[in-house]
Amino acid sequence: MNQRKYALELLAEAGLLGCKLAPTPIDNVKRVSFTIGEPFSDILAYRRLLGRLMCLTNTRPDITFSVHHLAQFLSKPSIAHYDAALRILHYVKNAPSLGLFFPSYSSLQLKAYSDSD
Repeated sequence: MNQRKYALELLAEAGLLGCKLAPTPIDNVKRVSFTIGEPFSDILAYRRLLGRLMCLTNTRPDITFSVHHLAQFLSKPSIAHYDAALRILHYVKNAPSLGLFFPSYSSLQLKAYSDSD
């Protein structure tokens, strides 16, 4: 299971098909918080980007922590938050077809449970 086509569409929409690659999805040196940076002007673009990245986490558990960390700032994102989201895209560009592999001949069964309460 991979979302290569979806990842490439996401990169194309952001205009990052020719971008530099990032070795990690989040920068460990730069911290993001509610108080750092000036506000980002297009909140809807930030929310749309994070929503699309959340869909990508279904097959890319390596970006899950970074995406969910940035999702805390959906109400009032800053330019630093948007730059951190773009860094995740730079990381995805490194291997857009990376995903989960479930062989058809395995006795392993995938089961999921969700509690909506």
